[in-house]
Amino acid sequence: MKNILIIGGSSGIGASLATQLSTQDIQVHTACRRPTEFEHQNFDATAPTTLHLPEKLDGLVYCPGSINLKPFHRITSSEILEEFTLNALGAATVIQQALPALKKADTASVVLFSTVAVQTGLPFHASIAMAKGAIEGLTRSLAAELSPKIRVNAIAPSLTKTPLAENLTNTDQKIQASAERHPLKRIGDAGEIASLASWLLSDASLFVTGQIIQADGGMGSVRTF
Repeated sequence: MKNILIIGGSSGIGASLATQLSTQDIQVHTACRRPTEFEHQNFDATAPTTLHLPEKLDGLVYCPGSINLKPFHRITSSEILEEFTLNALGAATVIQQALPALKKADTASVVLFSTVAVQTGLPFHASIAMAKGAIEGLTRSLAAELSPKIRVNAIAPSLTKTPLAENLTNTDQKIQASAERHPLKRIGDAGEIASLASWLLSDASLFVTGQIIQADGGMGSVRTF
């Protein structure tokens, strides 16, 4: 049986992924601030403490993220640092802790999360684009350093209906306005993004590493005018 650890598995994409993986031959471990129905430990990604890990870890997913949309002139240094700590430094610290257990697997997979705002310039996204840009650099660097035994990939979604994005999706009007900015004329679904993460964790993606997969409704690469 495989062991897969999800950091931030209590809501949104992480919770959907945990549910999907639990239907397979996988022992799901979660680490976050709120309890889950799975093998769980309390963990705060903003101030990482020691993780309790199985001896062998086949997969690691780092889900914590933030949406702090502000005009650039209003962003404080402390806000930039907070977003970097949660999104990038937190991921790096967790991977360092998990590395010995990941190396004991026959083949292991690490899945991180970026955002469409890194490759596609969007107003008011400077802080999160900086933090997630670091995630994309980390993804490619570790994919090279940890190959061939450990694969490292990232998913870069556009707006997805999750509790984190509630302020942007809490009315039909907001959802429709966001949908119209995407070539597919809709926003993302947590289950769909989780399915992509599940594939990256599976043996079906053994030839995939160092990739930033744009799950963004076409926003990053398609124009329909």
